[in-house]
Amino acid sequence: MVFFTDKNFNSICDNLAIADPDLQSIIQQYGYPPFWKRVASFETLVHIILEQQVSLACALAALNKLKEKVGEITPVNLLLLSNEELKACYFSKQKIIYTRNLADAIVNGEISLNELNTMDNDTIRSTLTKLKGIGNWSVDVYLMMVLQRCDIFPLGDVALITSIKETKGLAKETSREAIAIIAEKWKPYQTVAAFILWHSYLCKRKRQAI
Repeated sequence: MVFFTDKNFNSICDNLAIADPDLQSIIQQYGYPPFWKRVASFETLVHIILEQQVSLACALAALNKLKEKVGEITPVNLLLLSNEELKACYFSKQKIIYTRNLADAIVNGEISLNELNTMDNDTIRSTLTKLKGIGNWSVDVYLMMVLQRCDIFPLGDVALITSIKETKGLAKETSREAIAIIAEKWKPYQTVAAFILWHSYLCKRKRQAI
């Protein structure tokens, strides 16, 4: 397993920029991307579920509302809430189901976050995607931002796909398969290339990552 850290992050960005003038242009214009890092916790997985198919701001609002309600976001505390209480925290019907499933799996010992963090990427993916509501995008975010695994490129992320099309001047109808071939050139640091592209997407739209 290959990781990146805050110590080597900028140097990896520099190496990618040397190999790819388009990534170099992003760094020259906007600077280095943030070193996005999240804690390996139940709260983080809930946050990732909340981010599915909504804006980052909406997901954070729901997470913060849940924090106001329960204090510490733990599996047990979430399971103690009724569906109505979760709805009042801006949880949709589907996300209530997904987060309850996750909480149950942790409480019942089906998943151990500590063990998860020592697994290889494929094992983590197969373990998490067994749970309803956790797909490849959610796993990709966990691998990239929680575990700092170097070589992940989430083709299911709309902002990332938009950014690579903008950066490379690709047609809107460019397939994900074609994009995957481009991303292969950034191995073994596809994750860091994705961070650079996300950074470009946010800066162009004058948004801040949350």
